[in-house]
Amino acid sequence: MDYSVSLLLLLTVVSSVSTGQFPSAQMIKEWVDQMQKDLTTLTDTATGIHNLIDIYYEHRTHFRVAPNNAAQLVATAAGNIEKLLYNRSQALKRLAAEAEKLQMDHEWTDVSGYDKIVYYNAKDGLNGTEKSKEERSNQYIPEDFDIDPDFKRPVSYNTTAVHIPTDIYEGSTIILNELNWTEGLEDIFRKNKEDDPSLLWQVFGSATGLARYYPASPWIDLSNLPNNVDLYDVRRRPWYIQGAASPKDMLILVDASGSVSGFTLKLIRISVIEMLGTLSDDDFVNVVYFNEEASHAACFQNLVQANVRNKRVLQDAVQNISAKGITNYKGGFELAFDQLAQTNVSRANCNKMIMLFTDGGEERAEEIFKKYNPKQAVRIFTFSVGKHNYDKGPIQWMACNNKGYYYEIPSIGAIRLNTQEYLDVLGRSMVKADKKAKQVQWTNVYMDALELGLVITGTLPVFNKTFTGSKKSQNQLILGVMAIDVSLEDIKRLTPRFTFGPNGYYFAIDPNGYVVVHPNLQPPTAKFHEPVTLDFLDAELENEIKVEIRKKMIDGYTGNYTISTLVKSQDERYIDQGLRTYTFAPVKGTDYSLALVLPEYSMHYINATIGDTITQAKFSESLLAGKFDEYGYTFIAPRVYCKDLKPPNKDTNNTEFLMEFNDYIDTKTPNHPMCNVQLVNRLLLDAGITSGLIKIWKKNEGPHGVLARFVATDGGITRVFPKSAGLDWTEDTEPYESSFYKRSLDNDLYIFTPTPYPNSSDDSVLVSRAVNVKIDGITLKPAVVGVKLDIDAWMASFINTTYRPNCNDEICGCQRNDEYVDCVILDDGGFLVMTNRDEHISQIGDFFGVIDPILMKNLVNSSLFTSISTYDYQSLCDPKTEIKTAAGLRSVYVPSVADFLHLGWWATTAAWSILQQLLVSITFPSFLDAAEMNDVSDAMRKEVCITEQTQYFFENDSLSFRGSVDCGNCSRLYHAEKLPKTNLVFIISDAKGTCSSCDKKPFKQEEQQSNGPDPCEMAQNPRYRKGPTFCFDDNRHEEDADCGGVSGLTPSLWLVLFIQLVLLWVVTDSRHHAIPS
Repeated sequence: MDYSVSLLLLLTVVSSVSTGQFPSAQMIKEWVDQMQKDLTTLTDTATGIHNLIDIYYEHRTHFRVAPNNAAQLVATAAGNIEKLLYNRSQALKRLAAEAEKLQMDHEWTDVSGYDKIVYYNAKDGLNGTEKSKEERSNQYIPEDFDIDPDFKRPVSYNTTAVHIPTDIYEGSTIILNELNWTEGLEDIFRKNKEDDPSLLWQVFGSATGLARYYPASPWIDLSNLPNNVDLYDVRRRPWYIQGAASPKDMLILVDASGSVSGFTLKLIRISVIEMLGTLSDDDFVNVVYFNEEASHAACFQNLVQANVRNKRVLQDAVQNISAKGITNYKGGFELAFDQLAQTNVSRANCNKMIMLFTDGGEERAEEIFKKYNPKQAVRIFTFSVGKHNYDKGPIQWMACNNKGYYYEIPSIGAIRLNTQEYLDVLGRSMVKADKKAKQVQWTNVYMDALELGLVITGTLPVFNKTFTGSKKSQNQLILGVMAIDVSLEDIKRLTPRFTFGPNGYYFAIDPNGYVVVHPNLQPPTAKFHEPVTLDFLDAELENEIKVEIRKKMIDGYTGNYTISTLVKSQDERYIDQGLRTYTFAPVKGTDYSLALVLPEYSMHYINATIGDTITQAKFSESLLAGKFDEYGYTFIAPRVYCKDLKPPNKDTNNTEFLMEFNDYIDTKTPNHPMCNVQLVNRLLLDAGITSGLIKIWKKNEGPHGVLARFVATDGGITRVFPKSAGLDWTEDTEPYESSFYKRSLDNDLYIFTPTPYPNSSDDSVLVSRAVNVKIDGITLKPAVVGVKLDIDAWMASFINTTYRPNCNDEICGCQRNDEYVDCVILDDGGFLVMTNRDEHISQIGDFFGVIDPILMKNLVNSSLFTSISTYDYQSLCDPKTEIKTAAGLRSVYVPSVADFLHLGWWATTAAWSILQQLLVSITFPSFLDAAEMNDVSDAMRKEVCITEQTQYFFENDSLSFRGSVDCGNCSRLYHAEKLPKTNLVFIISDAKGTCSSCDKKPFKQEEQQSNGPDPCEMAQNPRYRKGPTFCFDDNRHEEDADCGGVSGLTPSLWLVLFIQLVLLWVVTDSRHHAIPS
């Protein structure tokens, strides 16, 4: 039996009868020095790290050391991105020009032959809603759908698809005419694809809400709403909003007088929220409400950027507005104009407008407009909300005399349409500017609605070039927006990173400071309606120099900085200090800026030079799955080694990919034109080098207590020995995504990484160390070696190291389960690595603040640990469950008889929206019960949220810390001593049980849902940004006299009666249908 094990058994039967004298600092240091020596010697011996360095020297003829010239790399990558986006821009311009020509040539008709217009409705054939040929003879479903490797979904390149919003009647004259003339876009869509096969979605989004896109593909609704009710409207997509108008300075003015109480106030609240949804991050907004006096709805004292967080604050504030008092338009407009006149705050400086939501009134407030808006520089849009008998003339006058538009919102069904049509008015200025406004704009990052993933989109407005009126002047309407997507994966392919090492990377930002490409841009959601806006300073740990770098990049400068910065680990549990060089340059022809970040050890890399097939074959032999017994269980990083060799996803067995790789290079050779020869040869070189290390391991049996030995390389090889240990290997097979690997490179230490118990497949702790190879005065870190330590064996050694045989009035070391003494080893993140208590073995990998809260707090207060709190803006949380009160319908608005007889309601297409919802209700009775099924749907989806996490790390280089924990009635002595050359600290203290009055509330570290930083404080000192270069808001000489008003359309009495009967049937009969389980 091993001596340490025998000693452990002896120690477990020894019990202390008193606490004894606390060990001296010198004695503890001796213990720690011995622990450190034992652990590092064991790791060096087991891994053969020095043997591996020698093997690299032996293979010196198979590689050369090449420099990473950061400035040249950035310039080349930026040039490639510029070329990609330029080609997309040219395709956009061809599309926009063709669309304008097609519309000019189109002869407008009051289409009566609806069935003669044939098109593919993308929503047909989806979820069992396919229409019969008899029912829809003018619609068809393409029969040539095939799964496309670029789109990863079924597409047809022989036609286009059409999407029409649910609340738009597809049989209306306007829609039928648009279906007619936009059909001609198919040819230019197809021609663009032939000229550039890498093109992705090409889309025309119409101002009417119709969208035609190529290639055709079935629509998929990802909104997770009950019964898949499709609420997608192209006019509310970020790319459409950006392309349809210049940035906006919007002041939303809400009438909160007593007359708007009840249902009218609810309509106003919903309308304002919908209005906020039409704004993008290039816009600025605030909400003001008024009765006798005017007040800010939220904490914002001026216009703020219309980002997700600020809009959420305003949405919440609007919900708290209450109605009381009398109407004072003067006070409301004075505060509104004052907000828009502020010049000392960040804003869009373009398209100033006031959006008034009111129930009407007798006052025109003419003197206010004469004083504050004599030249109509501020557009006034007015919304008459609710059903009432007030004179609407005054608020209609406000809009018509201030270059705006007047809308009526009598019911919920009219909200979505009437809160977005103001974009048509703003488009007039762009149409007047004509060619000057034909500027391709590139969007922020967002999630594609058709599952393409993260994309940016180039947009170009499409103008109505026809002439109208008696003078035949040019029409001032915008037809819509043309768009072409660029997948972020395409941009990443132009910014390869596999010569930079795991801690080197490219990133790009836009004028808002949001990252376009960054390794930390990984939103874990497919909800396409959620914008993806991650600021560079939130993607990394912020410091003053990074703020400066961000500003220079936004301003389009070229430069480089070498800085010391804090770095969050891949698993987000640790903080490291690293030296990084940031090199950046603008992407010409766009507003983007590209940067390359390199640690000092990545300024050079290993470039494999094994072009001969004999050497390649020799090295690749060790990769065969049948040789795992000889060379250890082998993993290869899931990279795109060859274009026609698909890398595996996270759920795919890595061995299958390894076998596919072996078959590929065996039949096509590593030098095949479809392969990245540099990447393949580096993998084979590392296979050859690591196979030599495994041979040494086989000759030398591993030391006692070592469960596994491993080596991982930059080139993508991971070998675990023996083979049996590889079966339980759970670390990431891509070193560039591996937390322990990346941490080992940044720290010249032995890195101990405990795995939280529920996630661990064995009772072990991983120890890793970077391999430093010095060639021609250049230090490289091409690999990491390590071991997995058996916890039981280490515990015996741990206790043995501190044992004192002849102790009388002193503590006899860290005895197992000692009644009076707690001994632990923590890592630099405050996580438990070793303990003298059996009860805590299962907590290895847990944060120590949960195990011994009061002691952990003292370790922080004594400056052993410090912390930093960070926010994660890409988290997913359970949705907030709405409290069920009354049994009223929430999902569908049922219009009243007054709605049906109200002409303004019929002037919008909202009636069709309600009719469609009711027809759906007939087919699916449970639709109207959606409000009662929230528990089911909420459990099946999560929402994007903010979480906060606190990371702990060693505050300074001091080695010893000593003190006491004061708990009032008693105290506990403790001593902490860091283990040199490791990321560990040993702590001995009076046992937690000896002082029961200490605070036992857990001191947690893991992520917690949060509201994030206070947006009110952030609004007072907003981050630097730069708006678009061009602004088109000149509203002089506008010739479109239309400024809104009550429509003269008269509803059909028979249709009114029919819908009323349908309503009666649905409410009285279908509500009694059983809900399917």
